Amino acid sequence: MSSVPFEGFNFDSFWDDSDYALKAYVGTPATDEQIREAEAELGYKLPQSYKHIIKLHNGGIPVNDCFPATGHTGWAEDHAAITGIFGISREKTYSIFDQELYTGDWGYPEVGIAIADTPTAGHTMIFLDYRECGPRGEPKVVTIDQEADYIITPLAENFEEFIRGLQHSDNFSDED
Repeated sequence: MSSVPFEGFNFDSFWDDSDYALKAYVGTPATDEQIREAEAELGYKLPQSYKHIIKLHNGGIPVNDCFPATGHTGWAEDHAAITGIFGISREKTYSIFDQELYTGDWGYPEVGIAIADTPTAGHTMIFLDYRECGPRGEPKVVTIDQEADYIITPLAENFEEFIRGLQHSDNFSDED
């Protein structure tokens, strides 16, 4: 992986900017100051690759919405599916600022930051997992299934690998 986030990656056709996506997920591109404020509030250093994305497109629904996976994903035998990626806009329905909802109200373990939701309506979430690296390190990406006693399944070594690995749902089997 390059020291420049997403070097050679083309975001031109990455996002599905439907009316719903724009209303519920996509905020104005994030500034450095907004990112610093978010990190201070959340208590975690956000991955460089995540910062890169939200400066271009602050949250949204990707066209490719499935990540190949083995193990328990709460969705299918061969992949985890996502509905959208959270940005740092407080004005949007889906945002990384909703951590208290996930860890408090819904009981998810405090492993880091919920970064994406799934088609399970909150019963499975995608998290940046800081357990091994600490709050200032490079987190892994995991899925956590609330319905299966909060099973944590690793997906990617980092956020950039997760984004680069997303594929279209046509490449996978139907849900379990």
